[in-house]
Amino acid sequence: MDTEQAVRTAGMLTPEDLDDFRRSFDSDSTKQLMQNVVTQRDVNEVALNRSIVAAAPHTFSTVLDDWTVTNQAKSGRCWMFAGLNLCRVETRDMLNLKEFEFSQNYIMFWDKMERANYLLEAIIETADQPVDDRTVAWLLQSPISDGGQWDMFAALVKKHGVVPKSAMTETESSSNSSRMNSILNYQIRQGAKKIRDSYAQESGLDEMRRIKNQALQVIHHVLCIHLGTPPSRFDWQWKDKDGKFTRDGEMTPLEFAKKYVATPLEEYVCLVHDPRESSPMGRTFTVAYLGNVVDAPPIKYLNVDISVMKDITLRMLQDGKPVWMGCDTGKQMHRDLGLWDSDLFDYEGVYGADFDLDKAARLEYHQTRMTHAMMFTGVDVVDGQPRRWRVENSWDDKVGDKGFFLMNDSWFAEYMFEIAAPKDYLPADLQEALEQEPIVLPAWDPMGSLAH
Repeated sequence: MDTEQAVRTAGMLTPEDLDDFRRSFDSDSTKQLMQNVVTQRDVNEVALNRSIVAAAPHTFSTVLDDWTVTNQAKSGRCWMFAGLNLCRVETRDMLNLKEFEFSQNYIMFWDKMERANYLLEAIIETADQPVDDRTVAWLLQSPISDGGQWDMFAALVKKHGVVPKSAMTETESSSNSSRMNSILNYQIRQGAKKIRDSYAQESGLDEMRRIKNQALQVIHHVLCIHLGTPPSRFDWQWKDKDGKFTRDGEMTPLEFAKKYVATPLEEYVCLVHDPRESSPMGRTFTVAYLGNVVDAPPIKYLNVDISVMKDITLRMLQDGKPVWMGCDTGKQMHRDLGLWDSDLFDYEGVYGADFDLDKAARLEYHQTRMTHAMMFTGVDVVDGQPRRWRVENSWDDKVGDKGFFLMNDSWFAEYMFEIAAPKDYLPADLQEALEQEPIVLPAWDPMGSLAH
């Protein structure tokens, strides 16, 4: 037997190993019982901790929301829904309306358009690298997705403005984006190949940008076909909740944003909690090739302790300000009940196995990442400490408490990763820390996952 074969054989799964595993399972009456139950029922039904459910009424000492939730449908637009939901609170009050929504479809259109340009510029920048280089492969893996980040949302509003939902309503593709995205990704990859072929032929930067613009024209037309053509001007008039009619006439999306978006987006900064040893607290970070608008400032995070994130979130809510946030929504969550708790499901009891990775290890070993953005709209405080948080989701009103979810404080510590907050809510040392040159994380780092 040669050395290579001996190494493979030494690591093989043997019949004796499998016999041992089976004997161990067959001799464990608890595992036999779990097999009988879980083969007939969803494991989460079996593992659900009823005592946590019983102790989690949807009541809070501070509640800001008196509006209905929105619905992102079959799309990954949570980050822009959460951003627009944050802005709509002050806009709704300004207009004296009971309900108001900005057009999510409008922001979606410009995000896809800007992101296509951003991606193809990255392809130009990396054209000297082989196509199987890890960064190039990452760029091509899923170039156009629905995800995004707070800074990406703010950049879109600054450049393209906003419109009321009536000016650009939802379409089949905005609410169910997968087929449209597949067409866009084909065009992106096709454009990427043409750009890289041009580089190989030493055609020069001007020619690569000409090829890029050809691809962008096709992408613009695809987006118009799927989402409709975004308005350059529109008429705005409304009747408020007291019956008063107001006509404001024709305006552009930027004019509308300037007049009716009162939320000071330029004052907001992103705070994250990344407990990995490689991510120092009090330092700023960015992620390579994370963004959508080429001419916008780069995405920047400030890494803070989870206690700082909780404190700022609490103070903002008590000051009447909802809070945009990003988290790993699917972990320890009951969708129908609208409930998160770090111990909601007793998987240890079901499987007789350890589930003891801490937050840093879960990040390092790809067991957790940011997957969803929502908005805090309430908190329940006992003896000065928050014990549960109220969250506005964008999954329609059929789940949770008419679409609002309850997050126990234990879950905040384990699965919350990001909030957007006005800079002046930070202590002085962290405000100074924002001025640092950010550490650049690789494109595939989990801190960029919300955008993918």
